[in-house]
Parts: sequence; C-alpha cells; structure tokens
Amino acid sequence: MDMESDAAKHNGTSPNGRSWTLDLSSEKPERLGDYTVTKRVIFISALALIIGLFASVIALVLMRLIGLFTNFFYYGRYGTSLVAPDGNHWGLLTILIPVIGGIAVGIMARYGSEKIRGHGIPEATEAILLNGSRIQPRVAVLKPLGSAIAIGTGGPFGAEGPIIVTGGAIGSLIAQFIHLTSSERKTLLVAGAAAGMAATFAAPVSAVILAAELLLFEWKPRSLIPVAVACAAAAGMRPFLIGSGPLFPTIGLPGRLDVWALLGCVLVGLLGGLLSIVLTLGIYKTEALYERLPVHWMWWPAIGGVVVGVGGLIFPQALGVGYGTIGQLVKGDVTTHVIIGVLVVKSIIWTASLSSGTSGGTLAPLLMMGGALGGVEALFLPHVADGFWITMSMGCVFGATLGSPFAAIVFMLEVTHDPNILLPLLITVMLGHAVLALSLRRSILTERISQRGYHLSREYSVDPLEILFVREVMATDIVALPEGLSPLELRQRFDEGERFLQGLYPVVDKDGNLKGVLTSSQLHELMIHSSDQTDPITEHEEVMSPAIAYPDEPLRVAVHRMAATGLTRFPVVSHDSPPRLVGMLSLSSVLRARARNLEAERRREQILPMRMFIPFGSRQVERSEITHKN
Repeated sequence: MDMESDAAKHNGTSPNGRSWTLDLSSEKPERLGDYTVTKRVIFISALALIIGLFASVIALVLMRLIGLFTNFFYYGRYGTSLVAPDGNHWGLLTILIPVIGGIAVGIMARYGSEKIRGHGIPEATEAILLNGSRIQPRVAVLKPLGSAIAIGTGGPFGAEGPIIVTGGAIGSLIAQFIHLTSSERKTLLVAGAAAGMAATFAAPVSAVILAAELLLFEWKPRSLIPVAVACAAAAGMRPFLIGSGPLFPTIGLPGRLDVWALLGCVLVGLLGGLLSIVLTLGIYKTEALYERLPVHWMWWPAIGGVVVGVGGLIFPQALGVGYGTIGQLVKGDVTTHVIIGVLVVKSIIWTASLSSGTSGGTLAPLLMMGGALGGVEALFLPHVADGFWITMSMGCVFGATLGSPFAAIVFMLEVTHDPNILLPLLITVMLGHAVLALSLRRSILTERISQRGYHLSREYSVDPLEILFVREVMATDIVALPEGLSPLELRQRFDEGERFLQGLYPVVDKDGNLKGVLTSSQLHELMIHSSDQTDPITEHEEVMSPAIAYPDEPLRVAVHRMAATGLTRFPVVSHDSPPRLVGMLSLSSVLRARARNLEAERRREQILPMRMFIPFGSRQVERSEITHKN
C-alpha cells in the first residue's frame, strides 16, 4: 500500500470512497497480561449452559431415533431402545436394508440440505471457517434424522458425529438470534458440538480438549470457559436422561508395568499408527472412486449401502453403532473370530459407507477397529490384564486417526474410569500420533476442507508478534523535520543530496516532541507547489495528526492498528505529554520480527563443545597440538 493511500485514509477517506473517523493519537496503550478475557465471558457462558442442556436432550433423542429405526427395519417392531442388528432373521433381505437407508439419506441431502452429509466434525469446521459459524436451521432437524436412518439401517457409525453437528447447529441458531460477534458465535457453536459428545460418552473433559484441538482454533479463556460450562451441563444431565457409570468398564489394570509391557506399548503405538494410515488413505482413495462414478452423488450412499449389506451378511456384528461390541472388546470377552471380523469387515464397510457421503460418526467405529487390532496383538503380547492391549489400541487409533492425542488419552480415562491406563496410553497414543503425522500431511478431518481449496493447520503456537515489543524492531536512525522549517528550506535541504527514502517524515519541535507527520509525496508537493514558501511547515494543511505506536506495546497491537487504519508506518512516541518521538515502526519492521522467528526455527548451532565432557580426550588433543608445533 503506497503512502498516498495511507494519507487519504488518515484524512478520513478510504480508496473506495467511504468516510470514517479514527483518532488513534489519543488511544491508551493496551494493558498487558496473561489473558484477554473480559466480563463478556459470563454472558456467553450463561448461553453455553442453556445450549449444554439442549445438547443432552438431543443426544437422548438421537439415540432413541436410532433405536426406533433399528427396531423397525431389522425386527419389524416398535421400540426405541438401542439394539444390535445382528439378531435379525431377514436372511439375504438384510442386504437391502442399508440400501434403503442410503437412498433415504441421499434424497434428504439433495433436496433438504447437503450439509447433512459426512461424519460431523469436518462439517462443523467448515461452518466455523467458511460461513461465519452460521448453520442453517434445517440442518438441526435433518442431520439427526438422516443419521438415525443411516445408523438404524445398519450404517457402521457412532451417534457422536451427528450429535456434534446437531449440538453445534443448536448453538449456532441460538447465537444467530442474539447480537454477537463471529467469534462469540463460534464459541457457542463449539459449545453445542462438544456438549453433544460429552452427553453421548459421559466424557466432558475430553470433549473440551477435542473442541480446542479441532474446532476452536485457539486456547483462550474466552472460549474454553463457555465450552467447559456447556460440557459440564450436558454431562451433568446425562445420568438423568441416559444413565451413569463408565461406558466401557475395564477389569482393572495393574498400577505398575514391567519392561516387557512397556515395550509392548511401543509396538501397539506403531501398529496403531499404521492402521490409522491405512484407514485414512482408504477414505481418500474411496472418495476418489465415488467421484468417478457416472451417477449423481445422491445415489452414492445407496451404493455404499450395498457394501454395508453384504458385509453385514458376512459378519452381522459389524453393523450399527457397536457400543455393545466395544464393551465386550474392552473386557476381553470376545472370540478370535469376532476380533478378526470387526477388524476386517468393519474397516471395509465403514470406509465404503463413510466415503459415500452418508451421515454418521467416526469415533465409535475407530474404537471398534482399534480394539480389534488390540485383540490381535493380545494373541502374542504378554498378558497384563483382560482387555489391556485392546484398550491401548483403541486409544491409539482414536488419537492418531483424528490427530487429537490428548483428547484420546483423557477420553479413554473417562470411559473406563481406570487411572492406571494413563502411562501406557501416553506411550501408545503419542507414538501412533507421531507415525501418522510423519507419514500423512492431512487427517480424515481436514482432507475434505483441503479439497475445497482451503488450508487448515492443526498446530498451535504463540505468535511471535505477541512476545516482541515495538521497541525491539523500530528504526531509531530516522530523519525528523524541525517544525520551524519552511518549504523553501526543505527544498534546499533535499536539493543538497537528501532523498525521499523514509516514506513518512515526523515533524518535531526543538525538544523532540511530535507535532505531526508528512508523507514523502506530501513533502514533495509542499516544496514545489506551496504558495507560502517561507512560512513554517506546521502552518500548512499537509501536516497531518498521526496514528502512533508506543515502544512498550506488543507488535500484535501495532499490527492490528495497521489493519484497522490501512496505515503501514507509525511514529513511535513516549508516554510523556507532549509525546516525544523515539523511533519509527513500519511494515518492514514487522517482517524483520517474522524473520527472527524463522531464524529460531531453522538455524542450527552447537553452543557447547563436546570436549567439555571428555576431559582426558581434550588433554590428549592439546598435547598432540603442542608436539606438532614443536
């Protein structure tokens, strides 16, 4: 941006013709502290509390809907309790049931809302990043209904994904009826989504962590506190609506593990990471195959339903949410036949169905497939406790595939109520996460967003502009113009060899106090075309009242000011009255701060020599050097 445009904006006119007024010269510097949260968080938390209560009811309603459709399609009866589809007696006709569900979901997605497609979290992420945290009201109705049909007709999904989207939709709808910022709408959307997970699994802490890792894109009290309130409210209501107690109780793991068990955890982490890679690539490749089909995407869920139906005929336990099967896996109360069936058949039908764009969650299937892998590992790893390796592998596959290791560790603690699993989980989950992060650039949750041409980073760090101050990068060797200079004297001064290299020239009095600024183009205009060549420059209208920066301000504050005003250069002044000029901040100064951060990332150096730790070796080196000199 050139300085003439800057000057126009500062004088009250933007390049598009709109007028505005902003007096930053009198703005007080921001008070620095650990947090930027304000009392506004109390109001947002109150709204989040209401949303959390709604989310717990939504979780109950969706589970009842899944039970209703499962009972109707597989047993021909009315009932709302969750039942497994594998006890039906339809025989070959069971192949048609997932196809019917796929057709229904496809029609609802095409003629209702395309946003009901998918497994939940990517859709919520898209609403946050691309749509100002706004979700259409019909999504709040069609998403749970479509998911209940898909899962109730045998879809190999969990209920948590649809509940996350529906809870997020409720939070977004409530936020849209109130005068809120986009950031506040995002917080309430995420509060509803996380509360849905907390109510489904009775896991409020991991729901908050997952929200921070996947949806909030920040780690700030202004958003964490309302999300935590919503999750606590939803989990607090769960015992009255759904039930209490651990979702997948374990037999009880030993508090101390031997070396062989810890080495086994390393192997489980590596294998879990490899399974996560296979599942992620399977989703990518299968989605590409669907894209090549010569039919409308509305029919893809029906095609996926064929694969689900055939898989369910071969291994019926792979159908539906599978919470009962997960519980049996954790207890170690399953046969090798079931373990292999879950690992192979569930993986195939889940990949085929999820890639088709039907509606369902990923968390429960990942737990099942991870648990099945752990069952295979338990066949050759040393026995620690019943279900130990299955629990480790479940957490590993969950954390690695979703790219949320800490959420996975806390989740497994919350659903098992066994604190002894923390150390082995830390080993397995982090190793699995490392394997996938080093192998793939995208996860299941971000690939779809990437395909739409957007980039989403899953890494969080402190902005270097937050920790560097203006005084550290400002220029102090600058040209300041005395207020008593006349245009004639200015012309003589610049004719003697000085050039317009600075872009913005401060005007100061004899004590160095700032009186105004001139851009290089204004300075040139003043010298050439001014009618009063002998009057002091401060009496000319070209001298502007500047936007300023302070030396003890973080660069973040100054950059935000640049974005708000369109100005790219600020005089830096002291807090004295009148303000004394101490330097100049420009956009290039900010880039130098970024360059410093890049240097810290890329430059490698050895601070201490190795010979400090080899005293005898260093003496021999010194003796050999002396001998060589002699």
